[in-house]
Amino acid sequence: MRAPELYAALYVREFPAQAALRLRPVLREQPCAILDGTPPSEFVCAMTTKARARGVQHGMTRVEVETISSVMTLARMPNEEEQARAIVQEVAGGFTPRIETRTFERAFLCVLDISGTESLFGPPRQLAQELLKRIRSLGMAATVAVSANFHAAWCMARGTSTKAALTMLAEGRQREALAPLPLAVLELSEAQLATLSSWGVSTLGKLATLPEKSLIARLGQEAKRLRQLAAGELPHLFQPMETPFTLREEMELENPIELLDGLLFLLNLMLEQIIRRASDRILALSSVSVSLGLEGGTTHTRTVSPPSPTNERALWLKLLQMELELHPPQAAILHVVLQADPGHISKVQLGLFSPQLPEPGRLEVTLARIAKIVGEDAVGQAVLRDTHQPRGFRMERFRVPTTTPASTEVDVVRIALRELRPSEPIMVQLRAGTPSHLRFRNEPYRVDAAYGPWVIGTDWWNQEHWGQAQWDLVVADASDTKLRCCIIRDLKKHCWQMAGFYD
Repeated sequence: MRAPELYAALYVREFPAQAALRLRPVLREQPCAILDGTPPSEFVCAMTTKARARGVQHGMTRVEVETISSVMTLARMPNEEEQARAIVQEVAGGFTPRIETRTFERAFLCVLDISGTESLFGPPRQLAQELLKRIRSLGMAATVAVSANFHAAWCMARGTSTKAALTMLAEGRQREALAPLPLAVLELSEAQLATLSSWGVSTLGKLATLPEKSLIARLGQEAKRLRQLAAGELPHLFQPMETPFTLREEMELENPIELLDGLLFLLNLMLEQIIRRASDRILALSSVSVSLGLEGGTTHTRTVSPPSPTNERALWLKLLQMELELHPPQAAILHVVLQADPGHISKVQLGLFSPQLPEPGRLEVTLARIAKIVGEDAVGQAVLRDTHQPRGFRMERFRVPTTTPASTEVDVVRIALRELRPSEPIMVQLRAGTPSHLRFRNEPYRVDAAYGPWVIGTDWWNQEHWGQAQWDLVVADASDTKLRCCIIRDLKKHCWQMAGFYD
């Protein structure tokens, strides 16, 4: 049996202002106006409640706003609005995959199909309260209306004050609930609004009481739809859209930033938002990339990725700080983009009597501090390269293994070579082309066993550079103390060197 229709409409008014102040918490309590257009024809497109209380109105020019004391002005930022719109839609998608959105000139509307969600989120009122809570955690204010009719829900959400943020419309009583709302909640043309106003119709209740046939005769077939809207009876074919999920924050700066402390303050706010959104989906951050738009049009991008996913904001901020200190931007910063890749929260189970392992986060911070001192190429784990070159290895970042390591044979004996850096010169006596005696650090040694030579040098396609031969020897001194060593013969310089000792 199909669940009855039920919709929750989420309405964010003055959206350009709320999108601009979402990552600027210091300005949320200030009277701010958002200006759209190009100078000198800028006009007010959105404002905060305190700015409206000071007398700011939509359509005011910059000159008119500047005559009002204590009102701050910000330029409209389409990129931040688009980002905020995607985030609001993403939060709504955490409750249901069936979402339909609509963008107004100064607001954003998102309608959720919440039929059949009681087993997951409880009664509709509880779901609406949790939805409001998550929107407020983004630093935004909204209204939510729940109704069995799609259009009744969004009309009520548009007409409700932010102070009365949640409204529940009872089944079959949508007409009574919508009656006191002004005609402004409907998308009326100026001609329709002027005609209805001349008739003395100012609310949805008055519009719904007009005779349908007479209304159609005067306003056309569109009047039938408007009357059904006002009565909360207009049917709707729900057209859900895909809800994107990207952990991304973007911010345009009014003034260039040159100091790292100012940038870290912004990154802290961005990380807080990203981590909260990831936690809502029971995810953690596996890597974070910061892209800085610099003066001159260049971009500076850095990425940090600890061994295991984590949601520790202090850890991420510290890693970003050390990465930017190691690779600082070369110009003032005008634009900041922070993007993260999600990962599953790591789970580590230790034995009852096993020693406590170091925390992955603290280990990563320690490695970053060491890399800042000795350089990134000198920190990590050594990985052998497929080459015959001396010291044929490269350094890679430490990684926590995600799979169980393959079992090794217990009878395999591994011998380590302790390399001398730099190699030390020796004197070698040959017998039939094989070392028989050598002198190292003014001590004579006899050769009991010799293995080699192995020609080493560069890659196979550069045969002219193969100029060294390696020998592995077992030698003994006068007291018959054995020593296992590796010696190198330079075929070009005709000299011998002690390369290292085997354990």
